[in-house]
Amino acid sequence: MKSEKIILGIDPGTQISGWGVVVVKEGACSYLSMGVIDMRREKDLFARIGILYREVITLIDKYNPDELAMEAPFYGKNVQSMLKLGRAQGALISAARSRDIPIFEYAPRKIKLSITGRGAASKEQVATIISKILSIKEVPSRFLDATDGLAAALCHHLSSNAAFSTKGKTSKSSNRSGGWGKFLKDNPDRIK
Repeated sequence: MKSEKIILGIDPGTQISGWGVVVVKEGACSYLSMGVIDMRREKDLFARIGILYREVITLIDKYNPDELAMEAPFYGKNVQSMLKLGRAQGALISAARSRDIPIFEYAPRKIKLSITGRGAASKEQVATIISKILSIKEVPSRFLDATDGLAAALCHHLSSNAAFSTKGKTSKSSNRSGGWGKFLKDNPDRIK
């Protein structure tokens, strides 16, 4: 059995996808890396999907994650945007499955709730709290998609350490994970 687990978190997009990597050792989660896949220069959607697939394969080969956590698409009014986002998710799923990596999906509200305690938190609030939880000195202000990817990874860690398991299933928003109270009780060393 491995003594550590690496989680790659991704916030999928067809123009910019954010990603973050955390390492879990003995139940403690620490920051490894984060960044964005910027595809805005490419005008063709299908070429962007190809770029996204190749870049995610590169991340997988570099960090060798044990699991991939991604933000699920939210329901919007623009059907075309939803279709494009679904294609981006398909590229992520294909990349992860090509390397036999289990995939976990979390609703945006679930991710925000698990990180900030508020399901309607802003990207800036998520970035601020992520930087404090993972002791990150410099958070990218230009692309908060990177911290969104990191938030997906941290949300997965917190959810998989909860009293229930979501292995192989889509996560559902609920308070069964115990929220911040349980996290603080289970991690007294994280309180300063």
